[in-house]
Amino acid sequence: MSALPQRIVCLTEEPTEILYALGQQHRIVGISGFTVRPPQARAEKPRVSAFTSAKVDKILALAPDLAIGFSDMQADIAAALIRAGVEVWISNHRSIAGILGYVRRLGALVGEAAAAEVYASGLEAHVDRVRQAAAALPRRPKVYFEEWDVPQISAIRWVSQLVGVAGGDDIFPQRALASLGRDRIVADPLEVVAAAPDLVIGSWCGKKFRPEHVRQRPGWGGVPAVRDAELHEVKSPLILQPGPAALTDGLDRLHAIIAGWCQRHG
Repeated sequence: MSALPQRIVCLTEEPTEILYALGQQHRIVGISGFTVRPPQARAEKPRVSAFTSAKVDKILALAPDLAIGFSDMQADIAAALIRAGVEVWISNHRSIAGILGYVRRLGALVGEAAAAEVYASGLEAHVDRVRQAAAALPRRPKVYFEEWDVPQISAIRWVSQLVGVAGGDDIFPQRALASLGRDRIVADPLEVVAAAPDLVIGSWCGKKFRPEHVRQRPGWGGVPAVRDAELHEVKSPLILQPGPAALTDGLDRLHAIIAGWCQRHG
């Protein structure tokens, strides 16, 4: 028996993207139903889980020797698999540094530490390039990032940090330090009005962002972002998974939105 896992079930998207990037996709026997990166994973691998639920019997039928998930939100899935004798790794990284560390740990777990170091260093270099480009912008807009609409939930930590890297300032940086969504609820929407964001960026966790709904919120008509039609979307697979997508395409989209705002309002 190999000392390294040979049959991995990925309960979230980011381990799938990383294992494909490392050329280790042959180890994956099951993936999350939300997986879109890389596109071939969805065609090649059976989908066995959502985010807070999973087809445990289907997972067990795949005879995995490791299941990889994320956060307390998957605790029930993890417990069911552990009781069935499956080894489970639940990560809980919630920052840019945490994502880079996760890439390195996952690479080491499958015997590809050197390749993972190269990959993580490339991701880190990309973040640094965007940070340098953002430093050249003439202004830093105030940004309200919303990851859910009812109730309104503001940016999680890595997203708040990426807004900063991209050239903006999150209006709720302290709220971003809370790991759980319930602790990032904007209970009083007039808090956003008072903060007067220049940009509203929505990523409604799997459903389409509706700018018209934001415009219709009571009292929001005078918010600069609403007044100036600066309501933008970043697709959730690009930014709300704590993996490579957030540090590449997600960050690039944030920077494009912010740079565009600077061109229009600089």
